[in-house]
Amino acid sequence: MPVWDDVVGQERVSAQLAAAAADADALVTAAAQDTPPPGASKMTHAWLFTGPPGSGRSTAARAFAAALQCVSPDRALGGAPGCGFCDGCHTALVGTHADVEVVRTDLLSIGVKETRELVRRAQLSPAGGRWQVIVLEDADRLTEGAGNVLLKAVEEPAPRTVWLLCAPSVEDVLPTIRSRCRHLSLRTPPVDAVADVLVRRDGIAPETAAAAARATQGHIGRARRLATDERARERRAAVLRMPLRIEEVGGCLRAAQELIDAAAEDAKQVAEETDARETEELRAALGAVQGSRLPRGTAGAMKELEDKQKRRRTRTQRDSLDLALTDLTAFYRDILALQLGSRIALANTDQQDTLERLARSAAPESTLRRIEAIAACRDALDRNVAPLLAVEAMALTLRTG
Repeated sequence: MPVWDDVVGQERVSAQLAAAAADADALVTAAAQDTPPPGASKMTHAWLFTGPPGSGRSTAARAFAAALQCVSPDRALGGAPGCGFCDGCHTALVGTHADVEVVRTDLLSIGVKETRELVRRAQLSPAGGRWQVIVLEDADRLTEGAGNVLLKAVEEPAPRTVWLLCAPSVEDVLPTIRSRCRHLSLRTPPVDAVADVLVRRDGIAPETAAAAARATQGHIGRARRLATDERARERRAAVLRMPLRIEEVGGCLRAAQELIDAAAEDAKQVAEETDARETEELRAALGAVQGSRLPRGTAGAMKELEDKQKRRRTRTQRDSLDLALTDLTAFYRDILALQLGSRIALANTDQQDTLERLARSAAPESTLRRIEAIAACRDALDRNVAPLLAVEAMALTLRTG
């Protein structure tokens, strides 16, 4: 299966990347044979993948990384790189290729220290592959200092190094960096395409896949989680009950607190799955026998890990809360569509009766104000407003419209 098959609903982008991978293969082959490189090339050393959440920008970047490392014999016969089954493609896709570094963060930002390590690696020649590829999935989380460190590497790249940066939009990346990258803009995949990949790749029943894809409006990762995780479905159902529980002020405050508590519980579950393992691995690396005290001089390393885990819990809680607000926005968007007689497909068809009842009980102007209140809450959270205060303010506005 070619590496592009998981790049869902992005035919134009896949074609551009496939052409660039073919030119990259020609460049490496010419260098190995000591022959002149081809003239015009679609390949460049730095790429910026942008698109809305769920568009698959990281998936596209990893697929391109795999195609750059493709060693299929078919290439010598005119086949395009990116076969998906050779050693180069397979190890790049599963994350074990020595020359493909995929960087993602569970924290709120990527700092100077981590970025300097990436830049150092970028100066190395490929260990065994055809290119040294660095995929930075959260380029929008670079601090200003980290962005300036990265800029130097993008300005003066090593001959066989490729940077693949991913961000929601070009505005999320420093202008000096994005001006040195080739930009690829991805779109939200069609719902039918997302449902198809859930059936084909994950073995999910067609009805379940279609419902999950429709409920998440084409967000691939969220659709897969909704289709496979019962807890995710329960949390979404609880969020969608919120508009029915805010008829009085007390209900608003209780609903806000429950939303915050659910996000905190989500973060706690993630922490329980990873924190204990990380702590034991670090203790073993520091030479501490199980149940014994840490060796002298190693407490700082443990404190650094604890700080990292705390920041990750904060990030996870914010992400969970933002997901709930996204579901709530889709709910009111469906109400607005019914009020205006729009023909667009509803996301929450399982809530059809509730949607129709609420649509009859309010004017479109009120629904718009409610959608704006949710957007204002998300903006407040981005500005580090206390989550409970932001959600309470939103709930009170949802009540009055």
